[in-house]
Amino acid sequence: MTTIYEFSAKGIDGAAQSLADYRGKVLLIVNVASKCGFTPQYEGLQALYEKYRDQGFEILGFPCNQFGAQEPGTEAEIASFCTLTYGVDFHMFSKIDFKGADKHPLYQFMKKENPGLAGSKTIKWNFTKFLVGRDGKVIARFGPQDTPALLTRKIAGLI
Repeated sequence: MTTIYEFSAKGIDGAAQSLADYRGKVLLIVNVASKCGFTPQYEGLQALYEKYRDQGFEILGFPCNQFGAQEPGTEAEIASFCTLTYGVDFHMFSKIDFKGADKHPLYQFMKKENPGLAGSKTIKWNFTKFLVGRDGKVIARFGPQDTPALLTRKIAGLI
């Protein structure tokens, strides 16, 4: 596989979603959690989305409960929390695994394409971010401590 367009995942509503539907867009793919110290980044993510969505930018949020059990809710609870607390209207997906035997193939691919520090192919915590170009290739990886505001220049350069 050579691009993220070859993958699919379930939307937060449970419907299958092909990532090919995002072909030609700049994407920021983020593993998210509602009860994490980094959860306030939802506000910054939403601000990025509002700033650039009309220019072909999308954010894809993938909840995961594997890091400190910080995403214990159901998909309905997650969607409600994100909307009511942070006004999130970017695309959210159903919970997936990032590690272990059931890790989602999309994340296996992205970790291989753009490993972390010292070549690490693991996701260490919530709010790890992958920036994907309009061609569907992973361009950069950012750690949880990298706030959405820090990504602005990189995203603007791709728009």
